[in-house]
Amino acid sequence: MQVASYLKLSIAVAVATIALKTGAWWLTGSVGLLSDALESLVNLAGASFALVMVTLAAQPPDDEHPYGHHKAEYFSSGFEGVLIGVASAAILWAAVDRLLHPQPLEQLGIGLALSLLATVLNGSLAWAMLKKAREKRSIALEGDARHLFTDVWTSVGVVAGLVAVQLSGWLWLDPVIAIAVALNILREAVSLVRRSADGLMDHALEPEVVASIRATLAQFEHHTIRFDHVTTRRAGQRRFADLHMHMPASWSLGRAAALRRSVDQALMSAVPGLRASIQLLPMDVEAHFDDQQDAPL
Repeated sequence: MQVASYLKLSIAVAVATIALKTGAWWLTGSVGLLSDALESLVNLAGASFALVMVTLAAQPPDDEHPYGHHKAEYFSSGFEGVLIGVASAAILWAAVDRLLHPQPLEQLGIGLALSLLATVLNGSLAWAMLKKAREKRSIALEGDARHLFTDVWTSVGVVAGLVAVQLSGWLWLDPVIAIAVALNILREAVSLVRRSADGLMDHALEPEVVASIRATLAQFEHHTIRFDHVTTRRAGQRRFADLHMHMPASWSLGRAAALRRSVDQALMSAVPGLRASIQLLPMDVEAHFDDQQDAPL
């Protein structure tokens, strides 16, 4: 199943969990369950926006976007982070009001059963989505999956707290739990926004991927062949590498181009999805970039 299909499934599950959690809140009057339902509403908005951005990111390059649209996924993750932050503020407002004006809870048994059913749905989907996100390197899908996991732990905490309320009779536990939920999802919001901003600033590839690139280049190194100024970046699911390949000045253009093609193919085999730009230079010629982070291999 493709990334877009998982997001469509996430939208369907979000609608179902909103209905279940809203019903649980309606029956019990618990502000903790209300906070849980509000977070599911954010799930729906986030998954819908993620689907739009993933669809945009999959579009081929055009005249205005010659490198493609892959960074659109980062907007999805950042947008979801902002939504989570808004939900956190709404939960805090409701929880503080309930803390100041406590109310008895009703029909907790049915309400907790509905909440647990929604939690099972979210947990199953989140696990499958995170696995797919790692496979496809989709930050939009990963952001939605991690938000669902946050929702799962939120629901578990709310249910445990309400059980404690029922056993102890301490009504103040309900709004305190809601405040804890709000602070937890606020932390997740900050993390998502930070990661999205980081991705928009052309972050380097993961250390293990860079190591694979270096190992592949080492297979071609010789006393007449060397590589330097290797730099990498990622944009959504796409990976890029720029480097210099030095060779004897006496080589013909055809021989040099053939070697570059072999190196390019080896890199793409070692790192799926990689797009390498290889500049050919004679052994006795150095070309330097202004960026101080550029360094020899």
